[in-house]
Amino acid sequence: MRLARTEPTDQEPDIRARPPLVREFLLVAGLFLAYKFGRQAANGHVEEAFRNAGSVWDLERALHLPGEGAVQGLLLHSQPLIHAANTYYAAVHFPATALFLVWLYWRRPAHYVRSRRVLAALTAAALVLHLLFPLAPPRMLPAAGLVDTGQVYGPTVYGQTPATDTMANQFAAMPSLHVGWAVMVALGLIAATRSRWRRLWLLHPALTLVVVVGTANHYWLDAIVVVALLAVALAAFRLPLSARTVPARLPGAGAWGSAEGAPVPAYAGGARLAASGTYEGGVRPAAAEAPVGSGTYAGGMR
Repeated sequence: MRLARTEPTDQEPDIRARPPLVREFLLVAGLFLAYKFGRQAANGHVEEAFRNAGSVWDLERALHLPGEGAVQGLLLHSQPLIHAANTYYAAVHFPATALFLVWLYWRRPAHYVRSRRVLAALTAAALVLHLLFPLAPPRMLPAAGLVDTGQVYGPTVYGQTPATDTMANQFAAMPSLHVGWAVMVALGLIAATRSRWRRLWLLHPALTLVVVVGTANHYWLDAIVVVALLAVALAAFRLPLSARTVPARLPGAGAWGSAEGAPVPAYAGGARLAASGTYEGGVRPAAAEAPVGSGTYAGGMR
């Protein structure tokens, strides 16, 4: 006797839940381009960005948040360490998120759809904040007294003159999508995998937070705000709780002796036991699977 299996195992992704590849590629690429161009459209508000930076810096001190300089001071003790932090900031953000989505698409399609929706909602909310609240990062704020580690030690993804940088909007520090995407990647992988070591994925957002603050690309508040936005997006698009779905169950009491929640057995020939005690379609199980009280088997066979 075997139980009916209705969900994919770790080795068997449910391909029925996987959306068309070309459509997903175009959708994700379109969302990415919309964000990049929208972020560029928010560029140019230099004076407002510096005013907002002063306000954020003062608010952090009023809230008694630790100074960003304490983290940077630890990194600056070693030039290879600060170079590694700059490299992590420049090279891990996009590839890690892309690999996360690709893996989910092939191995956990149901998780992929929800994770893509959460990331899209989070990124859209971040773009709105970039437009409404331009913010110069702490590396540009004289009051912070921080080093622009990307320019000094390299590598960097930004131009030397922020106001004329055509490759990136350097006045879009609030919120930190580096942190937001990293947290989403970690939570998504924890939900989609079954390894007892899966919580180690949380090291990715923890390391990202140290990197973005230590390189003076973001304030603590940039990370706090993006985590709050992510929490709202996760509440709107709930992730599956585990790598498997719940097995099929009978709606009421049946021959298994339990009430609602009993598993549905499958027999040779495809017959299933109905709640009434009869078999669907009038078919009984194979003779070898039907012992009777007299000690003989149905059909007279032992």
